[in-house]
Amino acid sequence: MFENKKILILGFARSGYEAAKFLISRGNKVILNDSKSEDKQDLQKKKELEDLGVKFIFGSHPDDLLDDTFDYLIKNPGVPIDHKYVLKARELGVEVINEVEMAARLLPAGVKLVGITGTNGKTTTTTLTYNILSEAFGDRVFLAGNIGFPLCSFLKDLKDDSIIVMEVSCQQLENISSLKPDVAVITNFSPAHIDFFKNYDNYKKVKTKLLNNQTSDDVAILNIENEDLMNMTKDIHANAKYFSSKNVINGSYLEDGAIYYYDEKVMLIDDVKIAGKHNLENVMAAIMVVKEFDVSGEIINRVVSSFKGVEHRLEYVDTIDGRMFYNDTEATNIKCTQIALSSFEKPIILILGGLERGQDFNELTPYMSNVKSIIGIGECRNRVLEYGNSLNIPTFIYEYLKDGFDKCFEVSDVNDIILLSPASASWDQYKECEVRGAEFKKKVEDLKNEN
Repeated sequence: MFENKKILILGFARSGYEAAKFLISRGNKVILNDSKSEDKQDLQKKKELEDLGVKFIFGSHPDDLLDDTFDYLIKNPGVPIDHKYVLKARELGVEVINEVEMAARLLPAGVKLVGITGTNGKTTTTTLTYNILSEAFGDRVFLAGNIGFPLCSFLKDLKDDSIIVMEVSCQQLENISSLKPDVAVITNFSPAHIDFFKNYDNYKKVKTKLLNNQTSDDVAILNIENEDLMNMTKDIHANAKYFSSKNVINGSYLEDGAIYYYDEKVMLIDDVKIAGKHNLENVMAAIMVVKEFDVSGEIINRVVSSFKGVEHRLEYVDTIDGRMFYNDTEATNIKCTQIALSSFEKPIILILGGLERGQDFNELTPYMSNVKSIIGIGECRNRVLEYGNSLNIPTFIYEYLKDGFDKCFEVSDVNDIILLSPASASWDQYKECEVRGAEFKKKVEDLKNEN
């Protein structure tokens, strides 16, 4: 399979690079096409592949490039589903797949695959699951997919007892037909990526494709409190298992300040560092996965209690003089900050602001009941001041985060949360929001060293 074929790869991103390298090693004729000009490509990787025999076409998608002499079109997940090559391939009978589907067809028979998707929480759930399984099984465990490495990049390293933990995005699922996880997780459904899939029903159908090839020998782990998800999974063939953050169920649940797996008390909620009920759901999903591999409660406790979260996403940074610092710099829109604010029941010092793009801070108001002070930063800081004043919340504004940081500590008390969740992009001052988060974490580190 995938030997001595003619293959067009559409998109020179990470997955395109790995797919090209893998396919050329199996004697295939590989042409890689990307709309970006050559000077915007990774020229070192281009040369590496060129030396191996890959042919490149950059800067456009020529009408005459794709014809019926090709055996496969391998599409980067981010390429639109109605791209002209995708539509033409279907007319010509050329199969359209992606790197994940290609690699899935080549997995050794004994490999166990954990596939995780969902609208929210999939990255946290995937990371936690991988960390726990790695603690238990060492280098038998591989991280793949939307985070980690393209699946085809370590095909040669897999053995019959290997375990792959894979975050699978909706864009990846669009061109998947044979992927079959031994354990699948869907964290939740809510409207997202409508621009890509045209409507919510299409989005849900694509997400549910993760379960399509499962049989009664496989396990599907599902959030029983998500109505859309339950409606979409009524007729699945897998052995369905559930978690709930609201009710005691036959599965994983919360009761008396603890997380349970069926009747087993696994760990205390207070030992979970990542904030919010949504993160407790992510922890429960991860626990349910690793229990399929008979991982002990001791290992689960050790890994989960030390897990500070996915970097820059409501990430617990440290506690100094009783104040807990959280880095949520990736909250670049109002919705993300709403989630962050609803994750805490303690008083909050909120760092808000950044690029001015007309965001409506009034949409935060129903979530502001625990906010005792606001530190406004960035280009839109004056509007942050107006907003804080309208709520009678003490608000202090600074152009730069570094200048407002000390004020956060000054106006806080023991047991307060100091939260960077700006509801704003960072491009007014930073190349990317991760740089803003790194600066915040460095200020926390410096403050700790001073004390």
